[in-house]
Amino acid sequence: MSSSNTGGAPQGPAVRQAAMAEQVLADGSATAAELAERFGVSLMTIHRDLDELERQGIVRKFRGGVTAQPSGVFESNVQYRLKSMRPQKAAVAEHALSLVEPGMAVLLDDSTSALEIARGLRAGDITPLTVVTNFLEAINLLSDRRGIHLMALGGDYDPLHSSFLGVSCVEAVQSLRVDVCFASTSAVFGGYAYHQEQHIVSVKRAMLDSAARNILLLDHTKLGRVALHRVAPLSRFDLVLVDDGASAQALRDLDEHKVPYEVCAVGGGT
Repeated sequence: MSSSNTGGAPQGPAVRQAAMAEQVLADGSATAAELAERFGVSLMTIHRDLDELERQGIVRKFRGGVTAQPSGVFESNVQYRLKSMRPQKAAVAEHALSLVEPGMAVLLDDSTSALEIARGLRAGDITPLTVVTNFLEAINLLSDRRGIHLMALGGDYDPLHSSFLGVSCVEAVQSLRVDVCFASTSAVFGGYAYHQEQHIVSVKRAMLDSAARNILLLDHTKLGRVALHRVAPLSRFDLVLVDDGASAQALRDLDEHKVPYEVCAVGGGT
């Protein structure tokens, strides 16, 4: 395995870093010692690799290791979020689709929860429909779906989120008026929705302002958590959809703040 060291073929480090990223995205985290043993290279080489993966926004280093999981300050890479809580997000999306009617203009944010709605729209027959989104994953998914008028929001492309952001995206959103916005966020606590990154927050706020009705999509792991920036009070949302893994305490917190919510059963039904 020593051939994978930086002293091997020029392609060696890139191949090793790709394999390393795949492992960390799958497992959520790893220590430098574990990675050094698996890939048969020195700790110094591993740390150089992890520095490069961190520079690309794929992982975050911490003392002794690396993680792809979110924190209150950093959001996960989109590739990690695409694999995380899929059954729960699918259950929430299934319920959300029941709120969509032919002829509507629907706005999807760049969350992987909203992407599950896009999957349902592609597979279903709720047409004609206008779908507006800044999420490249959703754009690619719906670009050839007949019966759906797709509007892609431009802006500065952010590979960490696979979406278009920035001032030009905000201005594009502000020029529209849609029937419903489906959005998610990283954390919910004390009657507020939170997110780690300010440039994401500005786009989400513009989306909420541009919709006649706002639906918040949550998997239960986001309840009872905070992140660096407040996105909006939960009163800005007409309905919160959350999977049935939510604890009784988390639901009581929603009740105390008079938040309208519905619990979506995972594995069929809502």
